[in-house]
Amino acid sequence: MDHQLIHRAAKDILHSKKTIAFTGAGISVESGIPDFRSAQGLWQKYDPEEYATIDAFHSNPDKVWRMLKEMFLLIMAAKPNPAHIGLAELERMGLLSSVITQNVDGLHQAAGNTNVIEFHGTHRTLSCLRCSTKIDGTSLTPESLPPRCSHCSSLLKPDVVFFGEAIPWKAQIMSAEESKSSTALLVIGTSAVVYPAATIPITAKEGGATVIEINMEPTPLTDQISDYLIRGSAGEIIPAIVEEVKKMKG
Repeated sequence: MDHQLIHRAAKDILHSKKTIAFTGAGISVESGIPDFRSAQGLWQKYDPEEYATIDAFHSNPDKVWRMLKEMFLLIMAAKPNPAHIGLAELERMGLLSSVITQNVDGLHQAAGNTNVIEFHGTHRTLSCLRCSTKIDGTSLTPESLPPRCSHCSSLLKPDVVFFGEAIPWKAQIMSAEESKSSTALLVIGTSAVVYPAATIPITAKEGGATVIEINMEPTPLTDQISDYLIRGSAGEIIPAIVEEVKKMKG
């Protein structure tokens, strides 16, 4: 871990008028949720074109729920890690305005962040596509999966964005507004190559924000968008930045 860069990040956060975080799968790996695209990810086991499209859910929800059940069990067992907790601490200190996340696991909220924009939806609620009944996903148990609608008995769909579905309009508008008005952006655990989420760091940079990248390896952002990259695990780097911020605040 580069302590000079940790110091630089803490300084940038303290001097920033508005800091936001943009997170991806990499921040939740330490909570036991593998990146879907990784060697251990769900897309190795389930072809996303067969299991993760909205058309697949409409035509064969029972089949799609085989994958969803695995996803749910992973998410149900997961707890926020030190990176999530560190971001919540920055918010409590008045130094983090919002978290824009591509993750659907609800771990930012579980850690204590209150202004979380979920770009790809969430597993914390499920909806009936037939009668629009909505339920709280956190109340489900492994035995209750897959859940059926109490009104019409259809299989419920998690409120995550499937392939073929639009990004929630409200999330897009809020993300754009937060990015444009930010003066520092923490990019954590994402290579930010999937559109339209990939526009978030670009919008922030165009608005003059300092882009601080925290990833295990360089990404397409590193040379073109990021001001600097702190390489390593978010679960170590974020708490180190928080501690440095506290020291500097005195």
